[in-house]
Amino acid sequence: MSEIARFPLYDLHSHTQASDGVLSPTALVQRAAAMQVGVLAITDHDTVGGVEEAQRAAHGLPLRVLAGVEASTLWENHEIHIVGLDLDCQHPALNHFLAQQHQCRMTRAQAIAERLDRARIPNALAGAERLAQGGVITRGHFARYLVEIGKADNMANVFKHYLARGKTGYVPPQWCTIKQAIDAIHHSGGVAVLAHPGRYGLSAKWLKRLIAHFAEAGGDAIEVAQCQQPPNERTQLAGYARDNGLAGSQGSDFHQPCPWIELGRKLWLPGGVEPVWERFPQLAPLASA
Repeated sequence: MSEIARFPLYDLHSHTQASDGVLSPTALVQRAAAMQVGVLAITDHDTVGGVEEAQRAAHGLPLRVLAGVEASTLWENHEIHIVGLDLDCQHPALNHFLAQQHQCRMTRAQAIAERLDRARIPNALAGAERLAQGGVITRGHFARYLVEIGKADNMANVFKHYLARGKTGYVPPQWCTIKQAIDAIHHSGGVAVLAHPGRYGLSAKWLKRLIAHFAEAGGDAIEVAQCQQPPNERTQLAGYARDNGLAGSQGSDFHQPCPWIELGRKLWLPGGVEPVWERFPQLAPLASA
């Protein structure tokens, strides 16, 4: 039995071309295997469209692919992401939920394009659709289009000047509640994880409120470990997980090859926090696969 099989490296947050990732599901799986990831979750934004291809691509590789999703929700006027792990992609409750999310995304995309058009940036929706290649349209696709036509040097500057709150192309999201996302994930047999809690720009007081609300709504785990984190954040999040009876998860949130974020890089949980793959029966078998 290989070391990867006995002690798999878990990366439970990644994106493909089915949403705003740049790699195909097959290419992502091949890269994950090359990085010695043993268990990879495909968690595209509000879609499971990349899961089937990724699972096919994993055949014959020392890697298991979990069906997942990253659902967008709204809490106290903040966009909060909930990752679902080990889902039944065919479950009617999940499909109904994702159809509603898709409609919200299309409505927002059309509104963003209208705002950009009024700002003399035409054809933004067509550009975003082309870059999405049939996948879910995100603000990332609009950002890539604006870089493509020379409105900014990089995507960070596009968001800063065009797509962030209060800017020309910003449209407030109308997502579901955290509770609705958790319920859809649970109905489909999955585990609900609060994604990257440190990235929402919340004070310690409000972050504690968010995590408590997530736990009260039935959430199962929070992402404790990521590739890039401020000093002490991992230890802090592990403490919040323990305080709220939540397991810990880890994930790169990989979207594209770049120097600072890589599949499987720096992913480990501090001592004293329960790994999500050990706490929940549907993930536990992978630990001894």
